Amino acid sequence: MLVGLAGLLAGYDGGFEFKSGEVYPNEVPFVAMRVMLATFGVAMVPLGWYTAVELGLSAWACHLTALMVLCDVAWLTISRFILLDAMLLFFTFLTVFCFTKFHNQQYQSFSVDWWLWLTMTGVSIGCVTSVKMVGLFVTALVGAYTLEDLWEKFGDTRLTVREQAKHWAARVLCLIVVPILVFMTSFKLHFLVLNHSGPGDAQMSSLFQANLVGNDFANNPLDIAFGSKLTLKNMGWGGGLLHSHVQTYPVGSNQQQVTCYHYKDNNNEWTVLPSWDEQAYDPNAEIRYLKHGDLIRLNHPSTGRNLHSHTVLAPVTKLNWEVSGYGNETLGDVHDIWKVEVVDDIHRGKIKDGERIHSLTTRLRFRHNQLGCYLRAANAILPQWGFKQVEVSCDKEDNPKDAHTYWNVESHWNDRLPAGQTKYYKSPFLRDFWHLNVAMMTSNNALIPDPDKEDILASKPLDWPFLHLGLRMCGWGEQQLKYYLIGTPVIWWGGAVSLIVAVGAWVVYMLRWQRKYQDMSEREWEHFMYVGKVAFFGWLFHFVPFLVMGRVTYIHHYLPTLYFSVLMFAHVLDHFVFSARRLSQQTKMIVFGVVAGLIVLNFWWFKGVSFGIDGPVNEHWGLGWRKTWNIYEQH
Repeated sequence: MLVGLAGLLAGYDGGFEFKSGEVYPNEVPFVAMRVMLATFGVAMVPLGWYTAVELGLSAWACHLTALMVLCDVAWLTISRFILLDAMLLFFTFLTVFCFTKFHNQQYQSFSVDWWLWLTMTGVSIGCVTSVKMVGLFVTALVGAYTLEDLWEKFGDTRLTVREQAKHWAARVLCLIVVPILVFMTSFKLHFLVLNHSGPGDAQMSSLFQANLVGNDFANNPLDIAFGSKLTLKNMGWGGGLLHSHVQTYPVGSNQQQVTCYHYKDNNNEWTVLPSWDEQAYDPNAEIRYLKHGDLIRLNHPSTGRNLHSHTVLAPVTKLNWEVSGYGNETLGDVHDIWKVEVVDDIHRGKIKDGERIHSLTTRLRFRHNQLGCYLRAANAILPQWGFKQVEVSCDKEDNPKDAHTYWNVESHWNDRLPAGQTKYYKSPFLRDFWHLNVAMMTSNNALIPDPDKEDILASKPLDWPFLHLGLRMCGWGEQQLKYYLIGTPVIWWGGAVSLIVAVGAWVVYMLRWQRKYQDMSEREWEHFMYVGKVAFFGWLFHFVPFLVMGRVTYIHHYLPTLYFSVLMFAHVLDHFVFSARRLSQQTKMIVFGVVAGLIVLNFWWFKGVSFGIDGPVNEHWGLGWRKTWNIYEQH
């Protein structure tokens, strides 16, 4: 929505689709949109400086922190594009700033400033999580800090039980309730602003879609009857539409594939017909409404096949039976027959025997009349031969609570029935909110690397701290302006080394402390540990999750993590140099000048990857500092 707001303020009319590689038409105000989004990147610089101040670092270290934020070419590059990352980085910086500001109000609990910065921390947590779920990582940092803080207060015997309870209540209100309200408010606004039907509708529930402007679901006939043509939507979170196409399974029965598909086309349509042992459907006979317990066939008009299951194992979910398309409108067998079982109706509740089944609101299960299994579509993805669509199988287990066996009628066509009315289709906000979030997470987790293809853009988390590989942000032709996402080496390598140094220093200090050496005062030790924990655990909470993720990863995923290595770099320099009593002021100035000079010169050397490499890339020498960087390779 912030990107959309930038477009609205810049005069963008919504006509350009921003497809990869397309040239901007003159009427698209992309420069203004980029400037607005780049403002988030600009704001990172003062936030970095003020955060270092709030962390209690020396003036030298604060200036270096701001300089590193300013001169990192990866942060600069990502801020120049119309992407979410600049906003994610800004709100990550803001969250860290707010909670360090709050930490410094601890001496005056429950004062106006104390409440202000605790509330602002909660608001910024809500904002960063609303941009991307990666915001949960900085939320974990605030959570860990809060638990440690409350644990220390629990050990303070000067605080009464009432005061302890007030501290807990304040944290729950400001750091849990406020972020959730901000997060949910952003989705409420999302639903109010984006209220028109579009190509991504199918990710959402049928009932939600029915309330979108330009959607005709609400005008479809309300009651389902034999002879109705319809689409069936799986009601599991992120569920798709029951689908079939002419391609066959290369394994199992070799019959026609049946899948779940998240986009609308004619292959999602099915016709409700009587079972084989009943009289064939007569369009001129009396209308027969579909009810609980009816035996039906689902015929696929595009290919003529019937929805079918048999004792052949499903291709992915081996514990279930395969579901396929078999026969035609006049040819089939008993394995084409399904029993309709009504679960309930979202608006009417429990449905009595004999009551009619409604489109959109009635939740159905389809039980195979011969095998007793249930039509199911979870989140198992078929291989490339199934076009990476969702597998549909017949579940041998009868689990009445399994939402992946629930279906509802979405689109419905029947010329013999009257049109429906919008008043029957109200979609509750909480249900829509939950559904969309699960659908987003499901589709995000489905972004897994294809083992059959080499992805020159993807990289592994262990590649990031020492800049093993960058990312081409656009086409790499000689006549194109080329952008390469790679960090300023001095900043990235310095930050990675400082993390190792900080852990090593902590180990040495602990060993010396055990041997009764006292290297610093209690106040200095607390400050060393506080800043070190913010930087180290911030980095850890942002980095480790990517090590266990199954989805494909890229170097831009490291950009929020980088901030904490920058803070650690400044902290280590501050601890060993700028705050060291043994070193003279002149020595500190020299170290500051050398480090600052290296950062600026390193930025100047690599500025082309952010400002654009023009002409043949091989003419721009000196950019391939590591052999693994694919700046000069042609693919």
